[in-house]
Amino acid sequence: MRMDHGEARQAKAHAATVARELAERRVRVSDAGPAEAPLAIGVAVDGHGGYGVAVRYRLGLPGIRSIARRLVDEIGPPVDVRRTGRIRPIAAGDRPVRPRPPVVTAQALGETGRVRPLRPGASVAHVGVSAGTLGAFVLVDGRLHALSNHHVLAGAPGAQVGDVVVQPGPADGGVASRDRIGTLAASVPLKRGATAYVDAAVALLDEQEVDPTYPVGRVTTTARAVGGEQVGKVGRTTAVTTGRVTAIELDDVVVGYGDELGELAFDDQIEVESTGSAPFSRGGDSGSLVYREDGVALGLLFAGSESGGQNGVGLTYVNPIDAVLGALDATLLA
Repeated sequence: MRMDHGEARQAKAHAATVARELAERRVRVSDAGPAEAPLAIGVAVDGHGGYGVAVRYRLGLPGIRSIARRLVDEIGPPVDVRRTGRIRPIAAGDRPVRPRPPVVTAQALGETGRVRPLRPGASVAHVGVSAGTLGAFVLVDGRLHALSNHHVLAGAPGAQVGDVVVQPGPADGGVASRDRIGTLAASVPLKRGATAYVDAAVALLDEQEVDPTYPVGRVTTTARAVGGEQVGKVGRTTAVTTGRVTAIELDDVVVGYGDELGELAFDDQIEVESTGSAPFSRGGDSGSLVYREDGVALGLLFAGSESGGQNGVGLTYVNPIDAVLGALDATLLA
């Protein structure tokens, strides 16, 4: 039975309640400790204008497959169940761990060298982080900034406003004395044990001359993902790739940030799978802007899995762009 968007949202809420009840019941039987959200649950799209419930799980959690099967029995079709594998940020700080380090420079397809004027897709990072991607240029209080992820431009809870940001990132040879492009200006905090919505930060640029074009031209407007969109991105590691939005409004997307932050649950996320034979993203693509074919921004890429998706090469997770910009009081450079 095909659902409309509203019906799918109602079914999603019911699925989340059932999943938690099943998890709590299992914990009471096994005395394994407090129950956590065992699954990511959102709204799935079928590619034909219909909606359903998206259920995402990874192996290694007790009874997870049986919970997923019970949800299918409880809700009925259409339920889109996928195994994601472990989800990690796809660039990571050197302080104090590297959950998923970027692909080495020699194997990266994108811009890993020094790029002037700055442009989207180039390697960038906090001077104490490995490497991620410069996603977009934004205005904050009328001043030009570079947009990327918190874990790219800050990298750890100890980062401070005014810390040096370099292009290329340190993993690609960037050093403060030669490659400084600006300073960390603001970031959205990530806190252990707290639900997160965006992984985002901005760097105030030293120079105002930039090249804001993408493979689809200038990207100056935003929209909320509705599912099924054909999308693209340009990133430090995989360069230009294409994909399709396979789920929206995903809650409890658990992302491993290493020892300092642990596993963080993100709500209201977007899922993208590759439409080619290669992954939509790999380590080092964090911070890439994800846009529709018509050049409208949908989100900021921040995490991915190494398995899952129709072609088995992994799934990518994206913060809604309006949530990112709103959290930083920023606007895309027009």
